[in-house]
Amino acid sequence: MAIVEVRVLPIGTSEASISSYIQDCFEIAEGATGIQTILTPTSTLLEGELDDIWPVVEAMHRSPFYSGVDRVVTTLTIDDRLDKKLDMEAMVNSVLNGDVLLNH
Repeated sequence: MAIVEVRVLPIGTSEASISSYIQDCFEIAEGATGIQTILTPTSTLLEGELDDIWPVVEAMHRSPFYSGVDRVVTTLTIDDRLDKKLDMEAMVNSVLNGDVLLNH
């Protein structure tokens, strides 16, 4: 199980706001079977098997092209472990419940 942060940035849009492009990308992610999604202010988080996530990331990346954008920059951060199952909710709860040591 992996957690992937996806940031899709359409370049050269006619206005400063890119929310409509992000909405399209998020709808692609939400419609994917077997993948949990969270929309953040700056990216979309995907949780699932990497084999299931790759086609979703590709579709998200290509989505702005279908809306007339000529250039898209997509960045990924992948957190993938083999020793135990990753779960976005459990990871957040671990931090909120003080299950981790913070260095100050």
